[in-house]
Amino acid sequence: MGLKCTIKKQIKAFSIDVAFDCPAGKTLALIGPSGAGKTTIIRMLAGLERPDDGQIVYDGMAFYDRSRRVNISPQKRQLGYVFQDYTLFPHLTISENAAFSAKDRNEVDDLIDYFGLTELRNRKPHQVSGGERQRCAICQALATHPRLLLLDEPFSALDVETKRVLRAELKKIKEERAITVIYVTHDIHEAHYIGDIILPIVNGRVDRAWLERIVAQQAAVNGQAKVARVPKLALAY
Repeated sequence: MGLKCTIKKQIKAFSIDVAFDCPAGKTLALIGPSGAGKTTIIRMLAGLERPDDGQIVYDGMAFYDRSRRVNISPQKRQLGYVFQDYTLFPHLTISENAAFSAKDRNEVDDLIDYFGLTELRNRKPHQVSGGERQRCAICQALATHPRLLLLDEPFSALDVETKRVLRAELKKIKEERAITVIYVTHDIHEAHYIGDIILPIVNGRVDRAWLERIVAQQAAVNGQAKVARVPKLALAY
């Protein structure tokens, strides 16, 4: 079934008014310029902010429905959420952070090994690199067996090579586990690589014309056929 979302919210600069679906096991990439409302949308999915109106349903379970006065807590939504910054507990080791709220502690070792953190498992977050901290944050999110994985520009602070490696690792494990993912980015190439569906957001609205302009501009600058093919990807309707 997957995610079905229709939400409205007035924020300081504009009002958010979007509707989209994401089938189970697919990745929807929310793309748009900074300040477009992407993070607010993902926070509403997580239950960290409340919409003014609308409905959020995942696999038939209503997370939020104003008409029925439903708004379940973030904990009961059972979602995994990886932020832009490194949200690890500084006093815990990498292994302890990854195992925090884990459904199966034995699985944590497999995740740590998969993301190449075995030799670092006893170190504290300040003793490892940014990329290693984000690997741990993803392990932590996956170990909770989330219904839905929310990723808010998780690699934006990393160098190009680390970002490339982590994207590949994430895509592989997502496909192996058939996880439904909502991925926020402002990078068209990242959206192209990660997303099965692309949802362009500008000033709180779906704006496909903006995506077409960005793709055309990059195609003109780079002369790359693969960039010119991006509009043929599935767009959320």
